[in-house]
Amino acid sequence: MEILLYILTGAFVGLAVGLTGVGGGSLMTPLLLLFGYPPHIAIGTDLLYASLTKASGVYIHHRQRTINWRVVAILGAGSLPAAGLTILVLHYFFTDSQAYSHLLTSSLGAMLMLTALVLLAKKWLVPARSKAGHNQLSFYQRHTPLLTWLMGILLGTFVTLSSVGAGAIGTAILLVLYPSLMSSRIVGTDLAHAVPLTLVAGLGHVFLGNVDFHLLFSLLIGSLPAIYVGTRLGSRLPDRVMHPVLASTLLALGVKYAFF
Repeated sequence: MEILLYILTGAFVGLAVGLTGVGGGSLMTPLLLLFGYPPHIAIGTDLLYASLTKASGVYIHHRQRTINWRVVAILGAGSLPAAGLTILVLHYFFTDSQAYSHLLTSSLGAMLMLTALVLLAKKWLVPARSKAGHNQLSFYQRHTPLLTWLMGILLGTFVTLSSVGAGAIGTAILLVLYPSLMSSRIVGTDLAHAVPLTLVAGLGHVFLGNVDFHLLFSLLIGSLPAIYVGTRLGSRLPDRVMHPVLASTLLALGVKYAFF
């Protein structure tokens, strides 16, 4: 019965990802916590889950030439070392997983709230980037590589601690820093960065002993076909219906894990 529950959970999250386009971490990790898994197992397992479920999307975007690999490289130059360093800090500065459990749940709460706010503000981000004047954009244009690298460091750190943010927050960063990038290339570039980031962070959690492989395989069985179904259905449902509902749920969960 437990295996069936996890397969259904994977199907539910996969369907939601297909419908909304939001990364599974913001849904999967809170669900695993509700099932009674400790934070380090929920986050570590979800990071590997995210890297495996998103990998096929990178291949499709690469075939369609909707990935800016230069931007991926700059983000990765910040995020991948930051993810590795975060794992080393958890390993050497804490006695065991219980010692850093509160850090993980607080990071999860903060990233869930930030993801919710990004979803709610997304419709304002896109018009703002298209209407911004030349003088306003000049600062970003002069410092875009440095800002991209710094944002990569932040993403690498907090995605490793929470498993949340590689999707929605990564997209928001690209929208602001690369206003001339087409929407399809924003999505493809963010996805191409999210896969190696979640893979490196996930393997780091394997090193820490924070991954339940039995749970991981059960989730994948349910989610992979459900993502395809959700993607087909998502094209028929307006974002103005799905995103506010999802954002409200994430905001409530974020407050719970950050402050309680």
